[in-house]
Amino acid sequence: MVSHSSDDARGSLYIVATPIGNLDDFSKRAEQTLRDVDYIAAEDTRHTRRLLNHFAIEAKLFSIHDHNEKDKAGYVASLLDEGKNVALVSDAGTPLISDPGYHVVHALRGKGHKVVPIPGACALVSALCASGLPTDQFFFAGFVPAKSKGRCDLFESWKKQTGTVVFYESTHRIYDSIADVQKVYGEDAQLVLAREVTKTFETFLSGTATEILAMFDADANQLRGEFVVMLSFIQESGNEVELEAKRILTILLEDLPVKQAAAMAAKLTGEKKNYLYKMALEMQNQA
Repeated sequence: MVSHSSDDARGSLYIVATPIGNLDDFSKRAEQTLRDVDYIAAEDTRHTRRLLNHFAIEAKLFSIHDHNEKDKAGYVASLLDEGKNVALVSDAGTPLISDPGYHVVHALRGKGHKVVPIPGACALVSALCASGLPTDQFFFAGFVPAKSKGRCDLFESWKKQTGTVVFYESTHRIYDSIADVQKVYGEDAQLVLAREVTKTFETFLSGTATEILAMFDADANQLRGEFVVMLSFIQESGNEVELEAKRILTILLEDLPVKQAAAMAAKLTGEKKNYLYKMALEMQNQA
């Protein structure tokens, strides 16, 4: 699995996804990569050691976390320069997705080092694909602020966001976060909460913020675990047909004149060409 290119004796950094709950989600490629590398950089070496012990993997571990990754980038680069291969793992899921690693990868790529992704489990993708919310466009916000004022300010900034918005939240703040969603959006957002994705008590809760809060009040067990929160906003600018027409026109206008874009959109949507032509002109004037 791990190899050097013939024209470069330097090692590579492997970004290895690990399970987020179900150990059967650990891919053969990921397992073999961790067996083959010279070092494993872990967010928490104690946590990763348990995973390695389960799969009987022996490895030299060192830590890379939020507080030291800028300093450790040089150390990893020196290992790669010596021809060593290094794997980067987080506590669970795909590294760098709201987990440490960005500074290391950014620095290494800037130095011309090879960085190889070893894909696997990711709470964001797993939750979104099973949510029933739109997936053609989505915005991932990571973890939202801990305090209500910061959350509400951030939620306000999403009011013009297209597509589904996704963020992570902890068991300790989930109720207050959904209460702030209710405060900002009222009933104008459809929510899906994915709780404990891939784990024994995996649960998907759907509804408005008011309905989700009622579910929490009725069953406190629904507050336990790690959450992926997904919001789909009810647009005020028109019905679904109009929104789809605008989406198609936005794409077509990147490469076509207004008249041709309107004609193509008419074929795709069944809407009248004159109506779409006027819409396209308005869109251009607003751009």
